[in-house]
Amino acid sequence: MVERRIAITQGEIAIESDPEVCISTLLGSCVACCLWDPQMKLGGVNHMLLAGRMTKQMDTLVSINELELLINGLIKKGAKRSRLVAKVFGGARMFGGLSDIGMDNGRFTLEYLAREEIPCHGHSLGGTSARHLLFWPSTGVARQKTVGDIVVPTGNRTSPVPPIAGNDVEMW
Repeated sequence: MVERRIAITQGEIAIESDPEVCISTLLGSCVACCLWDPQMKLGGVNHMLLAGRMTKQMDTLVSINELELLINGLIKKGAKRSRLVAKVFGGARMFGGLSDIGMDNGRFTLEYLAREEIPCHGHSLGGTSARHLLFWPSTGVARQKTVGDIVVPTGNRTSPVPPIAGNDVEMW
């Protein structure tokens, strides 16, 4: 079996049920929400750059829209909202000395899922490393790999930041 990979970037969504498909994305301060309906063996991912783009009010409207597009896309393909489960990734702090947009992105996403009563079965948020995310929408398996050490500028000096321990996380 040859795996087909669908790559998404900021503002994009992919929804699939094909067992030969893997959805991938690269995340810094952005957040990816993986949603899965285990009964339908159908899942999807979005790649959201939420807070910090516009005003807080506009950010909230855009963020809600990006999550609703993913949910509605899954429902159109047969998923039931009541069966959806989530996994959330990203939200790193990529630059020292600036606001922590990544933390805001992660917090917003988890709060939205809680408000909508969509259980989050796992998340990997924050830190200072970019992430490469792989999601298999037919099984709900998600795997991330942090992308090496980065140097975060902190005022007048720079300091190396170690990657998240283990550098590779898989969530069932």
